[in-house]
Amino acid sequence: MLNPSSANAPSRDDLIDALLLKAEVEAFNEAYASALDEQRLADWAEMFTVNGFYNIISRENYDRKLPVGLIYCENRGMIRDRAFALEKTAMFAPRYLRHMVGNLKVAEAADGSIDATANYVVFQVLFDRPDATIHQVGRYIDRFVREEGGLKLASRICIYDSLLIDNALCIPV
Repeated sequence: MLNPSSANAPSRDDLIDALLLKAEVEAFNEAYASALDEQRLADWAEMFTVNGFYNIISRENYDRKLPVGLIYCENRGMIRDRAFALEKTAMFAPRYLRHMVGNLKVAEAADGSIDATANYVVFQVLFDRPDATIHQVGRYIDRFVREEGGLKLASRICIYDSLLIDNALCIPV
């Protein structure tokens, strides 16, 4: 616990700034989850910067510094292509998803960008099955930047913990 009388303790203004920054990133993550849960994939794609990076990668590959992921997009154009393909051309069983994001940690970098990590779990319900299942569990490693209109993702790496994943990773995490 911080001792308020300590010479190195953060000021009240610093603590308020940190809380506001965390609230801003939490609001972003809520909007992100809603876009995916409602399958508004074009909206999801616009949450990234022009050079935004998106990768869904296994924990094993991430820990070994192997870049290959299930979904690997190097810019918003690739992300838009992914969204378009899923909305207009992909064939998969109808489903509902619910993204839960928590345990958020944020820090502002010297260049003004924001580094964040959060845990996520995605539940899935298929139309032809009565039960919800855990679709994926993992963590986000993010880099946010401020652009006109608010925060955008410069990078989101989704590191899933499961050794095996469901055979249909249709909607991004």
